[in-house]
Order: sequence, then structure tokens, then C-alpha cells
Amino acid sequence: MNDKSIDIELVERTIQPEAQNFEHQPVSDHSPMHDQTTQMRSSAYHWYVVIICMVAYILSFVDRQILSLMIEPIKHDLMLSDTQFSLLQGLAFSLFYAVMGVPIAALADKKSRIKIIAIGIAFWSFATAACGLSKNFLQMFLSRLGVGAGEAALSPAFYSIVADLFPKEKLGRALGLYAIGAFIGSGLAFLIGGYVIGLLKNVNLVTLPLIGEIKTWQLTFMIVGLPGVLLALLMILTVREPERKGLKIGQDGQVVKASFKNSIAFIKTHKKTFFCHFIGFSFYTMMLYALLGWAPAFYMRNHGLDASQTGYILGIIILVANTSGALFCGWLIDWFSKRGYSDAAIRSGMIGCAALIIPSVLFTQVDNIYLSFALIFVAMFFSTFPIPASAAATQMLTPNQLRAQVSAKFLLVSNLIALGIGTTAVALITDKYFQNTVMVGNSISIVNAVAGVLGTFLLYKGCQYYRDSIQVEKAAEHL
Repeated sequence: MNDKSIDIELVERTIQPEAQNFEHQPVSDHSPMHDQTTQMRSSAYHWYVVIICMVAYILSFVDRQILSLMIEPIKHDLMLSDTQFSLLQGLAFSLFYAVMGVPIAALADKKSRIKIIAIGIAFWSFATAACGLSKNFLQMFLSRLGVGAGEAALSPAFYSIVADLFPKEKLGRALGLYAIGAFIGSGLAFLIGGYVIGLLKNVNLVTLPLIGEIKTWQLTFMIVGLPGVLLALLMILTVREPERKGLKIGQDGQVVKASFKNSIAFIKTHKKTFFCHFIGFSFYTMMLYALLGWAPAFYMRNHGLDASQTGYILGIIILVANTSGALFCGWLIDWFSKRGYSDAAIRSGMIGCAALIIPSVLFTQVDNIYLSFALIFVAMFFSTFPIPASAAATQMLTPNQLRAQVSAKFLLVSNLIALGIGTTAVALITDKYFQNTVMVGNSISIVNAVAGVLGTFLLYKGCQYYRDSIQVEKAAEHL
């Protein structure tokens, strides 16, 4: 046996006992392996919370969006003009959605956000079903107010929760995943509505126990409304309130209270930033609602599609284009963040708004229906950016105890401008200027052109203001 083989044998004898001892050593509760398993479980739970809130967001958009597909039978049975219908679609919903969001958000910054979301889901689900019982404009208007009031509980509370679950470099993707709920919901609203309308196209009245005879569009509201009650119960049973992180400390060394006054003071401290953020994203969102709210009417009136065909086609476009757009925006925000851009969210919003202008204006101006579908597909992709981008910008700047309230104030402004004014502006231009319902496509183009230019300009200006605000808050943390 040579010297080299003796050396190898000696090394093996030395190493093997240590390896055997290591293999039989029990894993400590505090070992790296245990910590990694715990971290993976925690991460999976955090994504579960996002997913269940996304499902709630899906239901909320099904409940609010299905109205636009049933525009013709509702107008006929309730004897409404385009302007009256736009009030049901826009103002009736956005009024309480925006206004009720402020006091509900104040509770969310102090009390259990999970319970607030669950109660809101159940409330708007019953209100949606109540839309199916409406016999006139006033009853439908009040039911839509209820839908808005219930849905006001979801987004501000969720935005506060998600910032406690994820670090900033993952916040964009989490908000992007949540945001796709809006577009899965809108797509399903068109698909489900199209299917039900097609299924019941030869049926005018349906008889229900205790309720009596109702129209098929009324039955549709009941079908899409009630599943939310089960989701509310699931949330209460499976989701726990997360620990609050990132609380702001005042100059006196005490935690700043979660009050309406302090949220206003914080907004005033960064007034240029929030002006560009609130108004810029509101104009951007106006374009989204003009597309979602009036594209069905455009295709039915100008290209001869029926409600069922329109529902299927737009439903597929929204499910593919809008969901991929929201996820892309979330990725883009994180991509900018990892490269050191403190204005990552505002910057992503500005890019999306600029890219949306041309396709959102042109899809109503081309004669070829397939080219129109191609253009609205591109428009729908970029129309999704304001939801994750505006939310990420707010959460990255705002301290924990004020996040829900600042988010609610943004939603107040955004929905009054985007949903309340935007959808009604399309109807008013059609009714008062063109005085011809077939010209709704031109009205969409006018609103989108003006809103797109204003939104892009404000978000461009907002990037610098936002970077300055981030520096101010970082400096305050080190005082």
C-alpha cells in the first residue's frame, strides 16, 4: 500500500464518524432548516391573504360591472335615458363608494381590517341582489348606493394590510395580483352576463318563490350577488389580523394617532405630490371606466353585436389583456424599485397612461371591427396600470396608521372624478352634443383624449415631487 492510499484512508476514518453524528443529530426548533420552513409557510399564508382579497375584488367588479352589459333591457324596462343610466353606473355607485370609504378607512386604521372587509363583502352582495328587485330608477339608484357603500370597505383596508405582509421590493407584485381581481371580475361580468342573457333570450319573465315574476336581467343580479356572503364567512374563519408595521413616530417620541386630522396633515405636508397623484391617477382611471362602461354600448350600437356576443368577446379581451396588464404593471414597479427608483410606482403609471392614449382614442374610429378589437385589446392592457401603481405609491410613502385613510381619500377623489364624472361625461356628450346614441364612440374618444393628456402630464410632474417626499420622510425617520 503506497503513502497516498494511507492518507486517503486516514481522512475517511476521521470524517465518517463526524458525518454519522451529524446525520443522527435532531433538528433544533431554531435551526436554519426550521426557520426556512417557517418562512415558507408564512410567505404562502401572505399570498393566500392576497388571493382571498383578490377573489373579493373579483366579486366586487362582477357586481358593479354587469350593469353595463344589460344597458338596453334596463333602459327599456325602467324607461331611462343614457344620462340616467350613467348615473346608476357612475354617480350612484361612486357617491357612497367614495364618501363611505373615509369613515370606514378611519376604522380600518384602528380596528380589525379583516372584519371590516368581511362585513363589507356581505353588505354589497345583498345590495347587488337588491338591484334585481328594483322596479324603477329610484329603487335601482338606492341599491347601487348600497353596493358602493359595501365595496368601500375593501380596498383601503386591504392596502393597509398588504403593506404589513410584504417588503417594498415585493409590494408591486402583491398589488398587481390583487388588481387583476378587478379585471377578472369585469371579464366574468361580461361572460356570465352574456351567458345568462343568451340562455334566457327567449324567456321574458321568471317566477321565483316569495318574489313572484321578475325580468331576466333582474335574475342576473341575484345570481351574481349572493355568492359573496360565503366568501365573507370564509375570510372570517381563515384570515387573521396581521401585526401593524411601519408606524410613524412624532417629534415627541410618541406614535402618531390614526386620526382624520393627522391624515389631512400628512397630505398637506406633501400637497404637491398628492395633488399630482390624486388628480393624475383619477384622469388615468377615467379612461379605464370609459372603456369598461361604454365599450359594450359602442359595439352593440355601431357594429350590430347583440348583448350575448358583446359579453363573450369583451369578456375574453378583459380576462387576457387586463389581467396581464395588471401583473405587468406590478412587475414593472418592482423592477424600477430594485434599480433604485424611489418614484417607481408613479413612473410606471405615467408610462402606462401615455401608452393608453392612442389605442383608447382610435378603437372607436376604425371601421374594421377586427382592427377595433385589436386596438381595444392594447388599450385594455395599459388601462390596468392605475390600480396597482396608485396603491403602491400611497403605501410606499404613507405611515402604517394612516394608510387606509389616505387610500380612502384617494379613492374618494378618484371615483368622483373617474367614475362619477367620467362615465357621465361620455353620456352627456352623446345626449347633449351629438344628440344621437350611435355617436357614443366619438364621445368615448373625446373623453379619453382629454383625460389621457392631463393624466400623463400630472404623473410626469408628480415623479419629481414624489422623490422629494420620499426624501423628507426618510429624513424624518432619522431625527
